Amino acid sequence: MSMHETKSWPAGQGTMLPASMESWNHKHILDLDDFSREEIDLVFEIADGMVEILARDVKKVPTLRGKTIATMFFEPSTRTRASFELAAKYLGADTVSLDAAKSSVAKGESLIDSLRTLQALQVDTIIIRHPCSGAPYLAAKHLETKIINAGDGCHAHPSQGLLDIYTMRKQLGDLSGRKLVIIGDIMHSRVARSNLWGTRNFDIKVILCAPPALIPYGLKQWTENCGLHHVSIEHDLDTAIEGADIVMPLRLQKERQQSGLISSMREYIRLYQVNDARLSRAKPGAIIMHPGPMNEGIEINHDVAYGKRSLIEQQVTNGVAIRMALLYLIAGGKIR
Repeated sequence: MSMHETKSWPAGQGTMLPASMESWNHKHILDLDDFSREEIDLVFEIADGMVEILARDVKKVPTLRGKTIATMFFEPSTRTRASFELAAKYLGADTVSLDAAKSSVAKGESLIDSLRTLQALQVDTIIIRHPCSGAPYLAAKHLETKIINAGDGCHAHPSQGLLDIYTMRKQLGDLSGRKLVIIGDIMHSRVARSNLWGTRNFDIKVILCAPPALIPYGLKQWTENCGLHHVSIEHDLDTAIEGADIVMPLRLQKERQQSGLISSMREYIRLYQVNDARLSRAKPGAIIMHPGPMNEGIEINHDVAYGKRSLIEQQVTNGVAIRMALLYLIAGGKIR
């Protein structure tokens, strides 16, 4: 059967999802740098079916019944953690939520020993967020249990990257030739990095716009070496936003003001806040996105954040569907 042949899934529920997983080659989900266009399309196709489930009065199916999904977050999170836990529960899995601050890690146990304990308890999939870049890769190296990266340091946030592109495509259709402007703290943004990898197969032009101090040193050379030729850098927001189809400000972490990376918060707001005046330079049908949480009045003003162009709340909703699709593929799909 081809990837596009469908079957009723789950039994008796009437939702149509791909019958073939031939394009899927992942045991773990660590970033989007090793995702093909076919694999992303498969995730999106399954997410479309999950959207149907989320529209029902009873948002629960037995697909992952008997599976146990654990979340282990070493950083605060509202959207991502709740989204993954709801996704697991809607698919019928049992869930275990671990607070790292109250776990044995706080008593000196290593990350790998804590994760091995979960593996010994027969957990099927571990969703991990960690402040250190590379922590999920270390986990995947030492464990047989499947690992999903829910954000590691400044490195990657693959499920956010997928839900961002999914939201763009649902709203705009064909993304070929579209212009995406990502604004703000590029240096510390794992969301920006995963979006760079995720958009490379969609013929999207990506502009990274930030003060020079918030652009990683050597970024231009890095993008060229990685084949990310669709990415360019612009320091002037008025220039960057001209003719944009998608505008995505990033949260400015207030602690960056104390570190001297920006001259002042007032100056940053004047030069880089997305407001109605700046948005008028984008295309008339341009959409507004934000990975959250927002600093209203800093990187984005209230009218733009909650205006008719804003898809920020839709991103949150789509996040559950995308994470349901990923759990289906990782916990329930077959790995070749």
